Amino acid sequence: MSFFKRLFSSEKKETLDRGLARSKRGVLEKLSRAVMGKQDIDDDVLEELEEALITSDIGVGTTTRIIERIEDRTSRAASKSIDLLLPMLREEIAGMLEAHRGDQPTDLSIPPTEGPYVFLIVGVNGVGKTTTIGKLCHQFAARGLKVTVGAADTFRAAAVDQLKVWAERTGAHFVAQGQDADPAAVAFDAVQSAVAKQHDVVLIDTAGRLHNKKHLMDELSKIKRVMQKIAPGVPHEVLLVLDGSTGQNALEQAKQFTAATEVTGLVLTKLDGTARGGVVIGIAEEFKIPVRFIGVGEQPEDLQVFNAMEFVDSLLPESFGAENDAP
Repeated sequence: MSFFKRLFSSEKKETLDRGLARSKRGVLEKLSRAVMGKQDIDDDVLEELEEALITSDIGVGTTTRIIERIEDRTSRAASKSIDLLLPMLREEIAGMLEAHRGDQPTDLSIPPTEGPYVFLIVGVNGVGKTTTIGKLCHQFAARGLKVTVGAADTFRAAAVDQLKVWAERTGAHFVAQGQDADPAAVAFDAVQSAVAKQHDVVLIDTAGRLHNKKHLMDELSKIKRVMQKIAPGVPHEVLLVLDGSTGQNALEQAKQFTAATEVTGLVLTKLDGTARGGVVIGIAEEFKIPVRFIGVGEQPEDLQVFNAMEFVDSLLPESFGAENDAP
């Protein structure tokens, strides 16, 4: 039985297939060139494969580890047929992504906690941070959960206004103090209000400026500290939102934020408009942080809980004869 034989939600999988279609075509084109005219997996194929993966935004370090694993498997295999390359590649990448998932939920269920489940959302301006919060509000509300949103990105009036629109649209309780207010004070009020209202989820937006590392660390540490006066142990998750269409720039942003705060999960947005879907693999492997959500479209439901098996199945074809599989 194939490593990938499992039941996928057809509607969700179709959306994922469409969202990753450009990335799939780009990766397949590069991989097809790497094996052109070859019958067996040899050193030349592995060298071409390495270049194909690096230029697909998977990254040098991650690519090196993938090549080493395939080289090891090939050396021990009875057959070195080129037909085995894509199945091995799919398995290695899926296994790599699964290894970093830890105990992250595989759906939108909220683990039982005393008081509300608190998400702290971080990331630079323009990556889709506020939109991600809005889509999460929509999906949590659709599951009957009561949501509070804290507008702690107080340096941009537009960010507060945009978040307010999403809250009103989804029925979430909105907490803000206006432009230039203390972000920690907003976070405190949001958690305090959610506790009083017995809400299930709190989503805290934060400033998207690229501070120097110490400034960023101090600000996020203060937000955590004041929230814990109301609810010890929060936030339960710190989600770093990255724009997948920026490729290696997203990797650099991940370096900045993981150095400044403890990130528990990644959100990769805008994957539907790019051929750089491979960056998801590189970032997850580089930082050993689970990918929590990916954005593959404009609709609220197009922010999907990340599933490594589904992602790899949508990104990589089963064989080199599947050129027309991509939508």
